[in-house]
Amino acid sequence: MFKPNTTVALVVKCQEKFLLVEEFEDGKVVYNQPAGHLEANESLLDAAKRELLEETGLVLEPEFIVGIYQSEIPEKNIQYLRFCYAIELTGEPPVTQPQDDDITAAHWFTLDQIKQLAPQHRSHMVQLCIDDYLLGQQYALQAIQYC
Repeated sequence: MFKPNTTVALVVKCQEKFLLVEEFEDGKVVYNQPAGHLEANESLLDAAKRELLEETGLVLEPEFIVGIYQSEIPEKNIQYLRFCYAIELTGEPPVTQPQDDDITAAHWFTLDQIKQLAPQHRSHMVQLCIDDYLLGQQYALQAIQYC
């Protein structure tokens, strides 16, 4: 039976910088938004808050949905459904403390720095989610109901 991997991600912006996490995948350093898989008995919103806490140490409330993305990795026979949320902060970027052993660091990068890191993005969805956020794409949190 086919079951796509359901994931959540967060675009977190503060003072014209975006929060990315650094991790190792297949022996290489890669960058991603705070993101991860939906767990059993968990709403998508709760999964996003949990992943943010685990990967950055931050306790923040998502404000809106940027988009829902369907992506396939044919060579691995994997399909993902990514639900991307956004948080906009004011003031100084908060200090991060990743709690997940798979995350080596969390960084605040400018858009130009993120574009320079493109070859090291975990997937093409990293830039796509930021681009959609910058285009002003916003959907209310209530668009997704946990029943």
